[in-house]
Amino acid sequence: MSKLFARHALLPDGWHTDVLIEWDAGGTIAAVTPAAGPAEGAERVEYALPGMINLHSHSFQRALAGRTEKAGDSKDSFWTWRELMYRFARNITPEHIEAIAAQLFSECLRHGYTSLCEFHYVQRGPDGSMYARPAETAERVVAAARLTGIGVTMLPVLYSYSGFGEGLLKPEQQRFKTDARDVLRIVEALEPLRDAQTEVGVAPHSLRAASVAQIGEVLAVLPKARPVHIHIAEQMAEVQQSLAWSGRRPVEWLLDQVEVDRRWCLIHATHLTEEEIGGIARSGAVAGLCPTTEANLGDGLFPLERFVAQGGVFGIGSDSHVSQSAVEELRWLEYGQRLRHQRRNIAVSDTQRNVGDFLWQGALRGGAQAAGRPVGALAPGLRADIVVLDAAHPNMSGLALDEVLGSFVFSGNDNLVKDVMVGGRWVVRNQQHVAQQAIAARFKQTLAELREFR
Repeated sequence: MSKLFARHALLPDGWHTDVLIEWDAGGTIAAVTPAAGPAEGAERVEYALPGMINLHSHSFQRALAGRTEKAGDSKDSFWTWRELMYRFARNITPEHIEAIAAQLFSECLRHGYTSLCEFHYVQRGPDGSMYARPAETAERVVAAARLTGIGVTMLPVLYSYSGFGEGLLKPEQQRFKTDARDVLRIVEALEPLRDAQTEVGVAPHSLRAASVAQIGEVLAVLPKARPVHIHIAEQMAEVQQSLAWSGRRPVEWLLDQVEVDRRWCLIHATHLTEEEIGGIARSGAVAGLCPTTEANLGDGLFPLERFVAQGGVFGIGSDSHVSQSAVEELRWLEYGQRLRHQRRNIAVSDTQRNVGDFLWQGALRGGAQAAGRPVGALAPGLRADIVVLDAAHPNMSGLALDEVLGSFVFSGNDNLVKDVMVGGRWVVRNQQHVAQQAIAARFKQTLAELREFR
């Protein structure tokens, strides 16, 4: 057994003092003992948290972050950004995908994420042909995850159409093209990579890009416990297109046509009616919220307060990676609600009145469910994924335990994550990833190569 002694640790029922955490050689927690004495050979830390789950990532877009913030000739929107993203994706290679993913994952780890769900849709070569190995690019992402140490849920994307009603894909979308058979071939090719750090599910891109019949064909073969993610109701234009095509809104249509349950994660789900809010909550599906990307793309604000009041489960993701910080996602999740309602301290419940604690614990719960992996808490049987806060930072000075997460999430912009463990292995020490220099050098080279195609 390996051991860590935390003066204070966040357990499923809240903060505890003098906690001994023990894990086995495979990186799974064997015992968590509050009110323990320091064990011989155990490293000592002040504050230990469960690592956060990033439930929505398009890792290749990390190399695009910050490069689209220039106004075009018309009013910019998600749809004009999407055209820029298509052009960027045109020349990216499998080697680039791996290098960019490694950089992103190292940054996510340094900011408190220990698991990530990769919504992966660059499946084909630049000419639109499938690689000789159908899972070539997905395998590159898994390789980056293993290099950096982050846990990963791979979600090969079903992407067949350009809009509602099975419109033909545009030339710039050919690299993303997959039908149900393609996705199932990729899932099958990834099966040997499944282990304690890697899970494989699927992701119908959206109701614009995948038909209900195709979704049913994939789910008929996919093992029942595997996660299923989908983009939905991100933009009002999407809602209007759905109404024009089917007479129903996207979430309404999905809930009517497909058996949505706890293994589903509905990404964004920004624009909802009261009936749709209740329908998602009753289904048990996770609302996958990406506040920094949703703000960057002008999507809108998810109705968090009403969703939580109905027992809805939420998690957070960094999506296009304009930020790689779990703190920033949670901060802006709450701040968006404050701006919307012109009130303070909105993300709370009857039993948890501290906003930081409610957000961190809530996002852990939803993220673990969406990842389909044994993560999200410091508890026996789950992965030893641990974030250690920097107790020496001035923001952490003199805090009561019920103030720690509030200060972590809402105080300043310094990164308060000091050390990070994933699966019982330290991957971040003193705010540096163990392979940070080599990863950054390859990322810089990749950026230089991609700029040649601009």
